[in-house]
Order: sequence, then C-alpha cells, then structure tokens
Amino acid sequence: MDMRYSEKKYQRKLLLGQKDDHLIVLMAICLILFVVLAFIKAIWYVNYPEKMVAQNYFLNDVMYQLTLPASFQAFLHRPWTLITSMFVANNNDFWKVFPQMLWLWSFGYILQDIMGRGKLVPVFIYGGLGGAISFMLFYNFLPALLPAMPFATLGGLSCGVIAVAVVITMVSPGYRLFPLLAGGIPLWVLTTLFLISDFATVSIADTGTLLTHVAAALTGVLFTFFLHRGYDWSNWMNQFFDWVSNLFQPGKKARANSFRDELFYNATTDPYTKTPKITQQRVDEILDKIGQQGYDRLTDEEKEFLKRASREGLGG
Repeated sequence: MDMRYSEKKYQRKLLLGQKDDHLIVLMAICLILFVVLAFIKAIWYVNYPEKMVAQNYFLNDVMYQLTLPASFQAFLHRPWTLITSMFVANNNDFWKVFPQMLWLWSFGYILQDIMGRGKLVPVFIYGGLGGAISFMLFYNFLPALLPAMPFATLGGLSCGVIAVAVVITMVSPGYRLFPLLAGGIPLWVLTTLFLISDFATVSIADTGTLLTHVAAALTGVLFTFFLHRGYDWSNWMNQFFDWVSNLFQPGKKARANSFRDELFYNATTDPYTKTPKITQQRVDEILDKIGQQGYDRLTDEEKEFLKRASREGLGG
C-alpha cells in the first residue's frame, strides 16, 4: 500500500487513540478471563496442597465448563463451550496465553491498520469456529483419535490468532515491519515464525490439536479467498454486533453498508470532480470510515481531502 506520511499519520492517530478499538476489547476479554481463572486456580491449590490433585480438580470443576469437549454427547450438555473455548487455553497456562496475546496484538494491529476494525473480531471468531468444529469431527470420525474422544477437550485461543495471522498475510504479504531497518521485514516472515513456533509447542503425539490448528489456518484462507471475490463473511456478523450495540445505545447511528455504498466505493472513476470545503467534521467522518472499512475503501476525493487537510494543519 503506497500512501504519504501525512495519510499514515491519520491511521496511527486513529488506531492509538480511538475509543472503539476492537483489538483492545478482544484482548481484554481473553486477559480478564485468564486472570479470573488464575485466581480460581490459586484457590484450588490452597484447598488441595497436592499439586496433581489440585490441578485435576481445577480441570474437572472449572475448565471442564469452558473448554470444548470432543464428544458430541458431552457437547449437547455444554453447548456454550463452542464460544467460551475460543478465549481460553488448555489448563489456563500462562506460557500458552501470554505468547498468544503478543501474537494477537502484532497481527491484529496490522489487520486493523489495513482492513479496518470491522474485520478483526469476525476473523478471530471464524478461526475459533473452524478449529472447534474440525476438532469434534476429527475425534469422532478418525479411527486413530476415537479412543481418546471421551476425554479430549479444546482450549481454542490459538485457533483465532492463527486465522488472524493467515488472513492479514494473504491480504498484504508485502507489508513491511521496521521499514527503517534495511527496507523492513516482510509480514510473511513474521507469520512463518509464528506458525513454526505455534506448531512446535504442540506435541507430535497430539494429532488432534495439530489438525485443529491446520483447520483454523484453512478457515483464514477461505475467508480471504471469498473476500477477494466479493463475499465478505464479516458483514452479517458486524450487522449483528451493531444491532446488539444499538439495543443499549438507541441514539447511536448504525453502520451504513448498503449495496449503493458498495458500488460507490468500488467505482474506478468519479462521476464528477468536486473540491469540498475542509471542515473538522468532514475530517472526523473520513477517519471513522478508515477505522470501519480500512484506508483502501476511501475514494480518491476522500484521499485528496486528507492531503489538503494535512497541508492546512487541520485534524492534528
């Protein structure tokens, strides 16, 4: 993506100081859940001084209610685990959760920068769903995994992170990190290191988890494949989130995403040339559009407007 520094400045301002940062919300959910579970785990260790006994009770009494069971019958008794399992790691292990949060911040920040805020949470959820559904299918239909099916559970936090990494890498593989360092490091290099480190932390004997991570990556590939062909899987999910949000904020204007808008933003030529008056309100509207849809969805007129506003010192 080629844009001037003044235009990049608007995106940085938007991403670092915005009140509606989906990445911060997503990470907050995962970290708050981790802290609560860690506190509960500490209580179990106090009540049961024997380490193995305390860990088994914690897994059976607490994590059992949050992680996804491989058994279809057990899942019918705990259907909410399809969602809760996306935000936890098996055993609530710090050394699994903390690295995943660092990776989520790295890839999620870039995804919001390039694609807008509206894609991050849907991609994360699709990755979690793809991993969860595949996890149950593998354990119920692969003969090698059937013996372990009654006992297998999934903490699928890494599945959502994998999907985010795959999507943003496919959308912008040439994105450069640390551009002042010998031209920068391509994003695909970081993604390769992430995938290698992720798969390296899974035991080679844990075939089910390995296959689940592969399924999450393939979910990201499918999301990008259909996105490039005009089918945005995030639209219905964002509309649902907006609907829920508007229930609690009646005065908030819903996101406009009509077919007419899609045609206008995708048009290759403008019907006429106009030079609008530069106002702070118009600058804020364009910044909000960048946050919702990404810089690429701006029209030529809107990009030129930002350049003019930057030259005149409006918008900060």
